[in-house]
Amino acid sequence: MNDIVDDPENPGSEVAEPLRRAIGDRYLTYALSTIMNRALPDARDGLKPVHRRILYAMRELRLASNGRFRKSSKISGDVMGNYHPHGDAAIYDAMARLAQDFNVRYPLVDGQGNFGNIDGDNPAASRYTEARMTSVAEAMLEGLDEDSVDFRENYDGTLREPVVLPATFPHLLANGAAGIAVGMATNIPPHNIAELVDACLHLIKTPDARDDTLLNYIPGPDFPTGGVIVEPRENIANAYRTGRGSIRLQARWEVEDLGRGQWQVIVTEIPFQVQKSKLIEKIAELIQTRKIPVLADIRDESADDIRVVLEPKTKNVDPEVLMGLLFRNSDLETRFSLNMNVLIDGLTPKVCSLKEVLRAFLDFRREVLIRRSQHRMERIDHRLEVLEGFIIAFLNLDRVIDIIRYDDDPKAALMYEDWSRPHQETIARATSEKDYVSPLLGVDVDALELRDDESAAAPEIITDKTGTGATPKRFVGRSEGLSDVQADAILNMRLRSLRRLEELELIRERDALMEERAGLEDLLDSEDLQWGRISDELKDAKKKFGKDYEGGERRTTFAEATEVADVPMEALIEREPVTVVCSQMGWIRAMSGHVDLTREFKFKDGDGPRFAFHAETTDRIVLFGANGRFYTLGASNLPGGRGMGEPVRLMLDLPNDVEIVDMFVHDPERRLIVASNEGNGFIVPETDVIAQTKNGKQVLNVGEGVAKLVRKVSGDHVAVVSENRKLLVFPLDELPEMGRGKGVRLQKYKMARGRQGTLDLDGGLSDLTTFTLSEGLSWAAGSDRTRTEVDMTPWIGKRAGVGKLPPHGFPKNNRFT
Repeated sequence: MNDIVDDPENPGSEVAEPLRRAIGDRYLTYALSTIMNRALPDARDGLKPVHRRILYAMRELRLASNGRFRKSSKISGDVMGNYHPHGDAAIYDAMARLAQDFNVRYPLVDGQGNFGNIDGDNPAASRYTEARMTSVAEAMLEGLDEDSVDFRENYDGTLREPVVLPATFPHLLANGAAGIAVGMATNIPPHNIAELVDACLHLIKTPDARDDTLLNYIPGPDFPTGGVIVEPRENIANAYRTGRGSIRLQARWEVEDLGRGQWQVIVTEIPFQVQKSKLIEKIAELIQTRKIPVLADIRDESADDIRVVLEPKTKNVDPEVLMGLLFRNSDLETRFSLNMNVLIDGLTPKVCSLKEVLRAFLDFRREVLIRRSQHRMERIDHRLEVLEGFIIAFLNLDRVIDIIRYDDDPKAALMYEDWSRPHQETIARATSEKDYVSPLLGVDVDALELRDDESAAAPEIITDKTGTGATPKRFVGRSEGLSDVQADAILNMRLRSLRRLEELELIRERDALMEERAGLEDLLDSEDLQWGRISDELKDAKKKFGKDYEGGERRTTFAEATEVADVPMEALIEREPVTVVCSQMGWIRAMSGHVDLTREFKFKDGDGPRFAFHAETTDRIVLFGANGRFYTLGASNLPGGRGMGEPVRLMLDLPNDVEIVDMFVHDPERRLIVASNEGNGFIVPETDVIAQTKNGKQVLNVGEGVAKLVRKVSGDHVAVVSENRKLLVFPLDELPEMGRGKGVRLQKYKMARGRQGTLDLDGGLSDLTTFTLSEGLSWAAGSDRTRTEVDMTPWIGKRAGVGKLPPHGFPKNNRFT
């Protein structure tokens, strides 16, 4: 299949190309644009284009860290209009994140107003907030005017913007980065600047340092929200070596003593990128659903600092056990996935190790240093040229004034004047003002012979009469005249500058610049001097943003993970009596205490009682469904008895069309008989029916039938009765013990096959019970009476027999209870 596209060589014409190629080319263009211009940060300054443009726009607005604030709408508007033609909402969101000290380790934006909080609340609209740069942002822009980086045209070619910022510290690792591109992603945690600088200094001294050695300086991330890293050191080392891995982070907590043996846990720091409000909601849900039965309550008492109070249900529980359960079931413990995928030189995406990222930054800083030094030398050369012109003007002041006053084109006259010809006033001044002119010449005037010859055209008017060979600097300048730059500088000179002290200041400035220029030449010629200068700059950054900087000290600490042994939930639950009540419609609740089971319970309209029995909070409740599956509920997790309860089908994955056959308290010492309506069944240990999930556990395979009943085993014989009123008794040992299956035939029923399929003429199994043969078979003969048939000989037979009519007085509903 071909696609018709425009021919780039002949605009307006069309050519055909395969659709696969056309889509592939366009998708590749989109992917590269996403990778390079949106998602992945640059390894040199650690910024994405939108963040770089925000900082540059704030610099252009002169929003210094010690200056005024400007409306955020003005900043985002300038960024969108001048450099980043995307939605202002996205730009404002990016800028707001740079101001959030819980998201960024070293904020680049100083926000005034509501910029969001750790609870997850969004910032106020941009028209309500104001912002300016921080000192950290200014350090990112330092040297931008000194040709330290390349500039490019903005999207419409009207302005220019920097390709990268000359960051003075490894910002990529200091603040981290996160982004999702096409086919790749990045996730870099923040680190401490002081530790990063120490690692860089070590890498400068030892370029071939191993990745593991750098861990002596950078032990791990330093998150803005603090916390405790419990990841083993070898795992962190492997993650930094390969550029991929994960780091386990826990909340910081402490036990607060309330006296009289009472205590509570105070959480003071939560993991990075966890919203406090959602964390509390999750833990409150765990309390409500009783998944952590030892936790009674959670309260948020946070103000400026985080203070989350966890109140245990009993003082006897171990705080370590309580926190271990919370770490497993909530975001009080998270894993930060590290993926250091960055753009090397702004072009090539690569998953880098810690050493490679630091190396890329150091190489970039050397490039910035060289470019700044070359730029400074150009500025010095320009200034020295101007100073040379000024000195010529001061030595020939009267002649310069005459040219400016009387010449029609003073600039041309200054440029083409032969300044090697001495003037009378110059010679007189040198003779009469020896102490003053000597510094201008660079030698002692007394040691020179001055020729009073205005017509002489010699390039030097000063000769050495001492014969020592000392050659002073030119007294009046050069014979080729002034340059264009020098002429403009002289013509733009203010009159107030024509004073004696100004001449001496020019000489001092010239000497200082010459000395600085010599130092820059040495710097550019020596790689060792370059790395020494870079080391000094890094030390300055450490001093500025280290431990003395607000928030500069390490916040995230390290500890060994204390693995709490698996403790049975029952051991953590306070043992209390409850009464479990379940309605016909499946609404279940647990009432405190053992109430009278004969009392009348309240139910919803149209509903009524089904199951009611005594239990304890440490018990497990077993539910048997008509689909042959067993389900398990913890008594401590049941809703309270003040209301009507909750539907049990919301707690378990029990289909709506499946009837609840039975419900009882679990006893691990018991055995059960399960049977279907077709008369098949077997014995199963009760420990084998406990389900570990909400889906339950399949035990009885019912085929096209349904599970009819489950009975507890007690005695040595089994009695079954069918719906057509046939009773059969057989020994219990004729039933097999199984964990799962269809079972064996308990009783035989007459079947007939008709046109529409199989017809069950006997109606199937009605009830089943177990009993001790020597004691006889008992059944309910009324509301409060039972009847026992001692001699069961007429009904004893083999398993799978038909049976006989039951004894006289057997209930008409064909049930034993």
